[in-house]
Amino acid sequence: MQHAITSLNTKKTLSSSLKKLMAHKPLAKISVTEIITDCGLNRKTFYYHFADIYDLLKWTLEQEAVEVVKNFDLMSNTEEALVFIADYVDANSHILNCAYNSMGRDEMKRFFCTDFYGVILSVIEDLEEEKGVATDPHYKEFMVKFFAGALAEVLIDYFQHKDKRNRDELIHYTMQTLKGALPHLISPQ
Repeated sequence: MQHAITSLNTKKTLSSSLKKLMAHKPLAKISVTEIITDCGLNRKTFYYHFADIYDLLKWTLEQEAVEVVKNFDLMSNTEEALVFIADYVDANSHILNCAYNSMGRDEMKRFFCTDFYGVILSVIEDLEEEKGVATDPHYKEFMVKFFAGALAEVLIDYFQHKDKRNRDELIHYTMQTLKGALPHLISPQ
């Protein structure tokens, strides 16, 4: 148990240093040496926990946002989950834009799609259980990819061009789409 706590604290320390550096320079220009120097750890410790800086970035975003969103019941607490996401983006847009500028749109979309995949699959499976049906597996896979891809695109557009109206629309339209469309798409095989 102590090892797990120590490991988590080390990851958080590395993450904090990465975020601090991303506030001042592009992700592609940040080195492992800069991260470990900033937080007082060594190279071996960094590579024990992460394959590279992008792995650290992925872990950071997952821990701060994706894992929290997975704890929401998206059909019951849709608005609460979406407000949390919008708040996270607002507070961390410099990090997201830094990552976007280094990774590009396609890689950023792939990153978000991977994480949204599990969230959407969970929502669909909850709806199937609630309705007592099993959706055709090929169609379920299509729906998960479709909605995960759409959410990724919307999120990228939001942090690239955010404004107050855009935030309200993001929350309202996403909530309306998820709550309105998904229950009607779940059908027996």
